[in-house]
Amino acid sequence: MIRFPFAALLIAALAPATLALADDVVAPNANLKAEGIPSIPAALAAKVAPYTEFKPTTAVAWHPQKRELIVARRAGSVTQLHLVASPGAEPKQLTAFPEPVRFGTFLAKKPDSLIFARDTGGDEQQQIYRLDLAAPDPVLLTDPSRKHAAGGWNHARDHLLLTSTDVDATGKRESPATELTLLNPLDPSKSRKVASLPGTGWFDFAFSFDDKRLALVEAKSINETYVWVMDLASGKRRRVLPAEGETPAQPIASFHINLSRDGTGLFLATDRDGEFMKLAYLDLGTGKLQYFGEGGEWDIEGVSLSPNGRTLAVIANEGGIGSLRLYDAATRRALARPALPVGTVAGAVWHQNSRDLAVSVASAQSPSDVYTIDVARNGVERWTETKVPGLDASTFKSAEPITWKSFDGRSITGFITRPPPRFTGKRPVIVSIHGGPEAQARPGFLARWNYFVNELGIAMIEPNVRGSTGRGKTFVALDNGMKREDSVKDIGALFDWIRAQPDLDADRIVAFGGSYGGYMVLGVATNYPDRIAGAIDVVGIANFVTFLENTETYRRDLRRVEYGDERDPAMREFLTRISPVNNAQKIKAPLLVVAGLNDPRVRYTEAEQIVAAARKNNVPVWYLLADNEGHGFARKPNADFLFYAVIAFVEERLLK
Repeated sequence: MIRFPFAALLIAALAPATLALADDVVAPNANLKAEGIPSIPAALAAKVAPYTEFKPTTAVAWHPQKRELIVARRAGSVTQLHLVASPGAEPKQLTAFPEPVRFGTFLAKKPDSLIFARDTGGDEQQQIYRLDLAAPDPVLLTDPSRKHAAGGWNHARDHLLLTSTDVDATGKRESPATELTLLNPLDPSKSRKVASLPGTGWFDFAFSFDDKRLALVEAKSINETYVWVMDLASGKRRRVLPAEGETPAQPIASFHINLSRDGTGLFLATDRDGEFMKLAYLDLGTGKLQYFGEGGEWDIEGVSLSPNGRTLAVIANEGGIGSLRLYDAATRRALARPALPVGTVAGAVWHQNSRDLAVSVASAQSPSDVYTIDVARNGVERWTETKVPGLDASTFKSAEPITWKSFDGRSITGFITRPPPRFTGKRPVIVSIHGGPEAQARPGFLARWNYFVNELGIAMIEPNVRGSTGRGKTFVALDNGMKREDSVKDIGALFDWIRAQPDLDADRIVAFGGSYGGYMVLGVATNYPDRIAGAIDVVGIANFVTFLENTETYRRDLRRVEYGDERDPAMREFLTRISPVNNAQKIKAPLLVVAGLNDPRVRYTEAEQIVAAARKNNVPVWYLLADNEGHGFARKPNADFLFYAVIAFVEERLLK
């Protein structure tokens, strides 16, 4: 995840009948529990409606035979899969379920059958289905008692690699494992278990071109990964980076692996020899790592080898902007760069013809849309175009980079989106803190946030505090363990920067954050209670000990590396001491707290704890709980009501 923007929390759609209207008031729907939230005027819902109708579109997969694309975009209340038959054609809806569907692919041997994945109510217990387009109902292909994910097709395109792990609602199980299966989607009884691997940090799979081997990444943390190559017949695996027996001076991270056409090496991104993820080729015979391509102080965040093994599509994160480069895989020389529109490129998807490459491009003035590149002639075509009646997105403001010094003299960066010039005087500020924490605020489409900037004249600041990605591996680790509150101090230094700006009002600041950003918001509310006018905590951590004890087992070990192991007495004491729920008596600013009942990452009980603790100290709290959501709101009726509540909260705290 790049960042945890408001748009990601509020990605679903609204049919007018889904809102209960009485006496010109919008009532929460039956799935929402709203406490302390004042009545929402129907006039507000009508006024902001255009800002709720963005439909970002992303490339998902190509048709195996035709030059047609599967894309993901909202349909009705949630994201569904659509088929685009040609550039500019109207997307034809393929799936229509109450739950979001964001992954799907046609079967190569049965192109009228769609393989897709979905969970239930945001519980992230994903299942794999086959939908024969002529049949009324999908066929479940996986064990519903477990969590599954698609790891990619083999080169023969007849088996889908499946990763499976047990779920544990109690959060008490230790030593989880990952099972790898070659799933036959036409006849699941002929599927074959490949291996059972220790832990749950296995991902980024790549088949050899003869389908006899599998390359895979084992992640211990964002800073420490191990690359393996496995024999699929025997299940035996060999560690190749760092090599078996090698003990690097500091942890190495490698991602985005691709086995070369001849099987003798791996294309990947690695930080073995520096701060940033560089494009490289690993010779599996000699163990030699050879770097190539353009370099700079940025990370490679995507490496995708064409199906014929001859062309590499590489996405680099340059100052938060995703840029696409193409390379000849044999010579490793750069090819001509495609003339894509200005914006951030993401999600390179190759057609089986190895000529057509689909990407998604977003900018401050455009939600994500799909473009394709003909790599043979370096031609670019636009396939989708998102329009919103009643809004001129070309007028939306672009984010500007900012830098400030923190408590220890370290430079911290972020982005500010200033309101249009018609808003005069010192402007109030929303500080929106991303989740992760291994993520990054990046300039792009603000979606609903544009309402606050364009209509209310509020400046938006998105900081990249220590622990964020994009600034090198040392910076990512600066908040680990007992350094946790150093990232909160970065926000304190940001408040000083705001006060020094002639156009910003340091006495009118609301802090917003989701997930880890929710903790940051609460950390700010307890450490800088006099410097904010309000705090909005969405699915945030309130108590590190209970968070670690109750988060799903398949996530806990990775989170312990970041936050500390709550089983260690000294670390437990530290985590207890800094947890916002245990410092709630310091909170002065009103809170808006949001949670999903089915959240497997940050249990809704984290929200309940901080709500109870703050109210005990007579702090005004608005609380919104959705019983059909998980880690963020994916249904538009829920997302819309949350949007209205946030507007009402911000107006009360900043504009009155």
